[in-house]
Amino acid sequence: MRGYWNKPDETAATIAVDGWLKIGDAGYLSEDGYVFLTDRVKDMIISGGENIYPAEIENVLAGHPSVAEVAVIGVPSERWGETVKAVVALKALQPASAADIIAYGKAHLAGYKCPTSVDFVAALPRNPSGKVLKRDFGAPYWVGKSRRIN
Repeated sequence: MRGYWNKPDETAATIAVDGWLKIGDAGYLSEDGYVFLTDRVKDMIISGGENIYPAEIENVLAGHPSVAEVAVIGVPSERWGETVKAVVALKALQPASAADIIAYGKAHLAGYKCPTSVDFVAALPRNPSGKVLKRDFGAPYWVGKSRRIN
């Protein structure tokens, strides 16, 4: 791609001087030479100086027997800058409390990666192609903040 049509600033932010396209994915290269994508850099939460990738936490919390679907976002924290919030849709007839979800996270994740709060929704908001709209339900927590990281 040569760039975005009539958008030089977006083109400059996306295409490096050496021609590489910066797509914002995070991942790693295995010893066998395979590339594994693990998350989006834009979704990364920085809490107390630690980089936290929501996909890892989502994968763990999805293992809770009551969780139908889950998304993890960063929300403002006076102490840590950001903290982890889980947004959960429960399976029908499978009740769980915020304390249940947090305890499950503590049993399976490093302490700094555990959600400190949980919101429950009927279903996660998605765009027409099915992508979860994390920015939509994360935005209200950042209203009145001068920057995206507290």
